[in-house]
Amino acid sequence: MSVDRTRIERLTRELLEAIGEDPDRPGLRQTPARMADLYSEFFAGVGEDAAAPLARTISVSRGPAPDTLPSGAVLLRDIRFRSVCEHHLLPFAGHAHIAYLPGGQVVGLGALVRVVEILATRPQVQERLGEQIADVIAENLDARGVLVVLDASHGCVTMRGGRQPEASTLTIAARGEYTDAVARAELIALIGASTGASRA
Repeated sequence: MSVDRTRIERLTRELLEAIGEDPDRPGLRQTPARMADLYSEFFAGVGEDAAAPLARTISVSRGPAPDTLPSGAVLLRDIRFRSVCEHHLLPFAGHAHIAYLPGGQVVGLGALVRVVEILATRPQVQERLGEQIADVIAENLDARGVLVVLDASHGCVTMRGGRQPEASTLTIAARGEYTDAVARAELIALIGASTGASRA
């Protein structure tokens, strides 16, 4: 489902009028078209199949390097993402960290990034976003465990209400073997080291 650009432009004009502005003044004349561009980008994942990037897998036993089978988790850290909170339509952005414990198949690392991008470009809440990423990976890869950690800063916290510019939100979604806290402890430590380094 594609974004209705014409409708967004019309509604943006109405919104500007509703706050007492003149949508025809020079500084605002192009704003409705800019908002249509913005929403087309921010909500590109609406209606898109988040599992599609995982359709092409690589066999770990019959693949190009069967002598280098993963003995532990595959961990992709610091995937930058941005989304829009469905409560106030304000942005939230941060880093996603994804780990999975391969079974018989692995997937190209770029596919994991695409899963995050598709699910993030919808009206979201961070708690659900992490769970959706974990579900898509767990249901579409032969993974014995999946762990998704999201660390994000929210406009509804930094720009309104309590206005806490340094606050960030951390969420964890786990599937399979990583539902056990001991099993995921090493990964959490590795992710924590990465997060601490990026903030230092």
